[in-house]
Amino acid sequence: MSSTVLRARFTHGPLPILGACFLWGTTGTVSSLAPASAPASAVGAAGLVVGGLLLFLTAGGTREVIARADWRLLLVGSVTVAGYALAFYPAVARTGVAVATTVALATAPIVLGIRSRPVVTLTAVGGCAALVLGGGEAHVDLVGVGLAVVAGLSYAVYSVVCAHLIGRGHPSRAVVGTVFGGASVLTLPVLLVLGVSWLGEGAGVAVVAHLSVFTTFLAYLLFGRGLRHTSAAAATTLTLAEPAVAAVLGVVVLGERLPVVSWCGMAVLAVALAALAR
Repeated sequence: MSSTVLRARFTHGPLPILGACFLWGTTGTVSSLAPASAPASAVGAAGLVVGGLLLFLTAGGTREVIARADWRLLLVGSVTVAGYALAFYPAVARTGVAVATTVALATAPIVLGIRSRPVVTLTAVGGCAALVLGGGEAHVDLVGVGLAVVAGLSYAVYSVVCAHLIGRGHPSRAVVGTVFGGASVLTLPVLLVLGVSWLGEGAGVAVVAHLSVFTTFLAYLLFGRGLRHTSAAAATTLTLAEPAVAAVLGVVVLGERLPVVSWCGMAVLAVALAALAR
């Protein structure tokens, strides 16, 4: 394979997915700045509603996707996108960021990547676990862990559905826009029930603007582009880079301190992801 082809596959596959991971890694830092009156689930739901609407309105070809693609797959994709947001944030509230992040992010790679790339997948998952849980202050809540598993499975199903639809020749942006537009519609009633009064505060508006524009709109555009040249199994393993980004931002922006075990876990994760990207 020529260097030109290799470069094209990298810039259209792993690189956009890693770019999406960088944007997703800002979620925890930004969400911590939301008003105290904002329920965690409402913050995530608001970001999805606005971001999903942006993806749908700015994507060309959504009518064609709706008309020609399997409507059952589109529905499953929309439900799982909404399910991820609505399960992950309550999981964080119940069992903490460390456990919820580790379980949710590790579930999809284990389900999708363990058969095709067992060594790299397990190495990446192990590095991720050491990175996130290295502080030894994790609190395990069974309901929270269950919700995190639901979030991870939802993400895995969404990745497979979108990869399949894109593989069938539908434009990645149109597929992502259609699926997230449906998720936005499904999530809006939940947001209204949870309450939106906190959006009257400047901090609330700023947090939702970031979550919708950067961690939803731009991030999933990059992820969809990467899926065109990357399998769902490899893509979900690459997303384990997200907690590494979040950890670094916590150190740089919030002044947090990482123990040696976490730094070692980050190094192992980096090696595994570099091997996978190659």
